[in-house]
Order: sequence, then structure tokens, then C-alpha cells
Amino acid sequence: MQLHLTKDGFPDSASTDFQNLNKFNEQQFFRLIEILFQFLLEPKESERFMQQLNEFAGEHGMSAGPLRNLMKSVLLVPQGALKKNLTTEQIREDLVTLGLNEDKAGHFSQQWGEHFAELSRLTLGQTLMVNQLVDMEWKFGVTAGTSEIQKVGNIFLQLKLVVRKGNSTENIHMELTLPQFYNFLHEMERAKSSMECFNSIFV
Repeated sequence: MQLHLTKDGFPDSASTDFQNLNKFNEQQFFRLIEILFQFLLEPKESERFMQQLNEFAGEHGMSAGPLRNLMKSVLLVPQGALKKNLTTEQIREDLVTLGLNEDKAGHFSQQWGEHFAELSRLTLGQTLMVNQLVDMEWKFGVTAGTSEIQKVGNIFLQLKLVVRKGNSTENIHMELTLPQFYNFLHEMERAKSSMECFNSIFV
């Protein structure tokens, strides 16, 4: 099966790292993924992320160094998925291709689906903080055919953002389901309100 993510973006040890994840029991794996997504949602908390990994290693009689290296490989999946706008199913397929078993890949992709809107907002917010938004296009569509029958007829939104980076522009593409779009819209409105409140303090 071909990876949707770019294989070049993974270290040589990636396949071994994902196979090693299979050695964790369900509870341990769920906790690691919880720690991972907490960090993705609060990327400034890198010290807390490392502390939580150290504590996890201590609790389970592991060496902290190998665990941190393993999690660095795992972090490449959501980071790459955000850039390529991958679906939960594509992420699940990639994780299985990298060596993770079906159950653990399913749990990871489920967590991705639940946090996708907020992660997209954070990524977009970081992009717009350092780059000027030049143009934006969007269009709605309806899923006409898919291997997952329950998704037929689902409405989705495709966004294309054009941002200026230095002397050039870059297109950023996003595809959201309707619930994800409403969550994303809510997050953006909340961010806008926070910015307006922040600006009013210093006016």
C-alpha cells in the first residue's frame, strides 16, 4: 500500500518505531496518544510534553530516551497530515502501512478526526500570524461515491487560502466535513473575539 504521507519525511527507524508501538497494551497506547494530542493542541508546552513522557517511562519501567525518539516519529504523522490535508481513513491506512496494528491505527485516526478542526485552526492561525492572507476560495460538495457507504451523501467544504510568504505566494488547501467546518468556524470566531479583546486593551 502506498503512503499518502511522504516517505522521505520519516527517519529510517520509523517502521521499527511504529512496530514498537504495538508492544504497548491498549491502556498504555491510549495514554501515549492522549499525551501526543495534548501537545499538538498546546505546542508551546514542549517542556510538559517531555515531562509527561519521562513520567510515563518511569511508571512502566522504560528508558525515557527511546520513548522520546519513538514519539518524535509518531509526531511526524499528524504534522504531515495537516500539510497534506489527509482524511481519517488515509491516516489509518498510512499507520497500518508503517507497521501499526489495525486497532491502534483506528484509535489514532479517530482521535485525529475529533481534533482535526482545532488543529487546522491552530495551523492556520500560526500561518496567518507570519504570512499575509491574499485570497480565499471555497466550495461545497457532496460525496457521491466512497468505499465507506455511510459517507455517501455527506456534505463537505473545500477551502483554498492564498498566503504571501516573502516575495511569493503559497496555496493552502483544506477539506472539512460540515460538522468540522462549523467547529472550525466556531474556533475562528473565538480567536477573532480574543484578538479584538486583546487589541481593545492596548488601544
